[in-house]
Amino acid sequence: MDVRPPALAGTWYAGDARALGADVEGFLTAAGARDGSPPKAIIAPHAGLIFSGPIAGQAYAQLAPVAETVERVVLLGPAHRTFVRGLCAPTVDGFETPLGVVPLDRESLDPLRDLPQVSFADGPHAEEHSIEIQLPFLQRLLGDFRLVPLLVGAAEPEEVAEVLERLWGGPETRIVISSDLSHFHDYETAKRLDQATTRAIEGLDVGGLDEESACGRVPIRGLLTIAKRKGLRVDTLDVRNSGDTAGRKDRVVGYGAYAFSDG
Repeated sequence: MDVRPPALAGTWYAGDARALGADVEGFLTAAGARDGSPPKAIIAPHAGLIFSGPIAGQAYAQLAPVAETVERVVLLGPAHRTFVRGLCAPTVDGFETPLGVVPLDRESLDPLRDLPQVSFADGPHAEEHSIEIQLPFLQRLLGDFRLVPLLVGAAEPEEVAEVLERLWGGPETRIVISSDLSHFHDYETAKRLDQATTRAIEGLDVGGLDEESACGRVPIRGLLTIAKRKGLRVDTLDVRNSGDTAGRKDRVVGYGAYAFSDG
């Protein structure tokens, strides 16, 4: 089995399985599932767990009521370290964290080769944090599941939406978009920018997201496009920043948790 090893263990999150499991469980327990229909898709942040873990926990906790039915997770994150045209899928068989190896769903990934916006390479995934940081939450919450990880670079909303449509599936499939919000502003500026981003997400307003909105704005735009088409409702679960969790307030990163459910 060809496996991508963890790149962030011991730095962005605990390198010990017991400590990591306890950290993630604490975030999920503190959040708790809310009343209403469990989401088909969520947006969750991807910073070091000490910073964004409490907000990510709010998103993942909403999947707890359907954890036993989820077999496949489609996970899209922005490519931070390597230029990617379109969407990039890995060729390996699994992604590893201290909690174990998550098998990739090659039966879902390989048929994407006919789409011109999808490429296959392991290099862009090797050091990328946007997907890896989500995995401990999924492992702790779901146990056994198959992963469809895609890094998103320069792509149009319809190109992302086309891939999501192909992978949409039924109750066995859930979608995760990995994204932080504003970057490296003072606390009050970040709050203002993140409130504007939240309004755009809640309104399924693709044009309302720009470079100041979110590092994962490209996959978010794709999700908003298909969510509008399918009549999904958006619930904002939590919007905070690193100044609220574990950082200083003069230079913060924004985090948001959002749930997309049947209207």
